[in-house]
Amino acid sequence: MGKKGKKSFRQQGPVIRRREQVQDTTTDQRLLQGRRGEDWLHADPWRVMRIQAEFVEGFGTLAELGRGVSVFGSARTPKDHPMYAEAVRLGAALAEAGYATITGGGPGIMEAANKGAAEADGVSVGLGIELPFEDQLNKHVTLGINFRYFFVRKVMFLKYAQGFVVMPGGLGTLDELFEALTLVQTRKITSFPIILFGHDYWDGLLDWLNDHMLAEGYISPGDVELFHVVDDVDEAVAIIVEHGRRNGL
Repeated sequence: MGKKGKKSFRQQGPVIRRREQVQDTTTDQRLLQGRRGEDWLHADPWRVMRIQAEFVEGFGTLAELGRGVSVFGSARTPKDHPMYAEAVRLGAALAEAGYATITGGGPGIMEAANKGAAEADGVSVGLGIELPFEDQLNKHVTLGINFRYFFVRKVMFLKYAQGFVVMPGGLGTLDELFEALTLVQTRKITSFPIILFGHDYWDGLLDWLNDHMLAEGYISPGDVELFHVVDDVDEAVAIIVEHGRRNGL
């Protein structure tokens, strides 16, 4: 940390900042902060060019990726946790089935899935994001992109995946899960497998969805059938492979 408590390193898209060059806020923060005077009238239109550039870079890098599966889960999962080992197995199994593993490129579950894919000679993709508390892509990423904007990164997770595997995680993991469910529910994207890994972790959420959301009429009965819950890596991969076979993917 610097003299004023700032991080000593930050990567913003293709830009690396160290020491006194590290900015106090992230690019997303500056985009979404409230309007201050009339400066936004001049700054925001130019931000559109940077956003466009991120889309072009992402599309260009991933266009020939082939089949992929996005794996989500906590960055806080330690290496000695059983779920870390399961994520390593998942990345390897996806590689063996011919799928690239796509993660957020960070530590924890993301690192584990990337590690499994890389060690199995598969494609290990990391889609990083500029955050105040995380730095570089993990060392197991073989194809990586750093983004400034969350919404651009989210498009890449969706556009280049033939399925999602959601392992235990926090708010970011829930955000990614419910965004995928919403897009499938509203038919904004073609239905693809959404797999929750770990009954012990997810069953409480599923009970709440059934006992409150469904029971009180906020969702339809078919909405709780948009995902699978599994405890076994081979079962998760089999669901994805079978879906691909039926749909010619």
